[in-house]
Amino acid sequence: MFFPLNKRPTLSRLSFLLLFSVYIAIFLNLAFYHQVIAALPLDNLRNGLVFLSMPLVAVSVINIVVTVASFLLLDRLVIALFVLVSAAAQYFIWNFGVVIDRSMLVNILDTTPAESFALMTPQLVLTLLLSGVVMAAVAFWVRIRPGTPFWKSAVYRIVSVAASIICILLVASLFYKDYASLFRNQKELVKSLSPSNAIVATLSWYKHNQTQDLPLVKMGEDAHLAPAMQHGKKNLTILIVGETSRAADFSLSGYSRDTNPLLAKDDVAYFPHTASCGTATAVSVPCMFSGMPRARYDDALASHQEGLLDVIQRAGVKVLWNENDGGCKGACDRVPHQDMTSLNLPGMCIKGECYDEVLFHGLEQYIQQLQGNGVIVLHTIGSHGPTYYNRYPPQFRRFTPTCDTNQIQDCTQQQLVNTYDNTLLYVDYIVDKAIKLLQAHQDQFTTSLVYLSDHGESLGENGTYLHGMPYAIAPEVQKHVPMLIWLSPDYQSRYGVNKSCLDKLAAQDNFSQDNLFSTMLGLTGTLTRVYQQQDDILTSCRKG
Repeated sequence: MFFPLNKRPTLSRLSFLLLFSVYIAIFLNLAFYHQVIAALPLDNLRNGLVFLSMPLVAVSVINIVVTVASFLLLDRLVIALFVLVSAAAQYFIWNFGVVIDRSMLVNILDTTPAESFALMTPQLVLTLLLSGVVMAAVAFWVRIRPGTPFWKSAVYRIVSVAASIICILLVASLFYKDYASLFRNQKELVKSLSPSNAIVATLSWYKHNQTQDLPLVKMGEDAHLAPAMQHGKKNLTILIVGETSRAADFSLSGYSRDTNPLLAKDDVAYFPHTASCGTATAVSVPCMFSGMPRARYDDALASHQEGLLDVIQRAGVKVLWNENDGGCKGACDRVPHQDMTSLNLPGMCIKGECYDEVLFHGLEQYIQQLQGNGVIVLHTIGSHGPTYYNRYPPQFRRFTPTCDTNQIQDCTQQQLVNTYDNTLLYVDYIVDKAIKLLQAHQDQFTTSLVYLSDHGESLGENGTYLHGMPYAIAPEVQKHVPMLIWLSPDYQSRYGVNKSCLDKLAAQDNFSQDNLFSTMLGLTGTLTRVYQQQDDILTSCRKG
């Protein structure tokens, strides 16, 4: 729709810049101020003054930026971008309690189209339309009053910038210690301030990506199979990489609901005290396959360094990665892998997403034709939200009522937990199905299985949903993950692993995704200098 020129609202450039600075700094940062109140109780006059000074500082900073941009005739563009970014950030911060940083930006970029569509709720569309798109359009629609001499307008804007700088300096002189204390103790709070959070995250992401084209760093070049693994019956291991399964809801962990009825009968060794490397797939998956412990994990190095599967493959083991979760994040780049989601199999796949049973498609034939030792990795979509109700077939809808919408914040806590627990019933079925597949081939192979989830999930506790919070402040449910190991009787006998010892070890000791690398090397009999015996879970339970 086109409006006559004389009906467009007209403002001086100075008023235009100040009004939009106020809109961005205050109205698109309500989520930030809400978090500030929680961290800085307004129970005394000084705290109240500190809080009131924050919008003043935010308006001043944004006014400086957009005013400088105005001298380059970029003010409308900068304002529109700030509005769109801030509106989107505020929605997700307010509704899901997320933190906008580089890790979250990576999660956004790695999100599949189906996952992105799952987040597109009517509430999101309406919010972004009204607070973002419409206001960005207004920034281009408003008419700047003509006729003002450039020098006069320039003087006004320079004075405006000077006033903003003075305002910032004044607040700093009065409340510097208060600001320093608040943001030192609440380091992640600043990541809720828009649009600076998105700008800093983007710059950090760009800087990090400059390392992507570095030469590949090899590891485990001395890898070879142990003699015991080279003779007699061949060995087959299935590694299931879980998605968003939190240990708190596994009945194997002591959860009151029976979410693992099948695995409870499979004689698995379950490890109830297991920590993840990160709180998002883009961090945890490359970390657990990298061979670097979380304390020294370098994602830039991991992006151009070989990992676990490269080493196992170099030892002569056939490796296959079946994918149902939008990508392996670099962990399978140099081994055979296939995207099972893209098969779009009838009855298994809906709108670009598939039930995890799709991972078994063609697997029986693959195993029958497998020559030599093998490792099969199944990367599940598991319990990925917010569309938990799409993660399991109807027959697994045991806990009701469920939350059958992507607007999970509108569901009751019980509905959300019911739906999530149903996803774990399906995870139980998938892992049990893999164990039964291995049992069916026990005459051909000595078999074993490892299941380890990449990270946990928040289900509305303390107003936090989904995952991806910075590790230092993430709730325990996002970091506490389920892990289990199943060893066939043949594996236990042939390689001298004491199952009772393993059960006792699992119940008493703390483990983490740091243990996966060397445990898988030990499990598959891969000998190499990069193997760390102390990190191999099976070490202390091996006879001899």
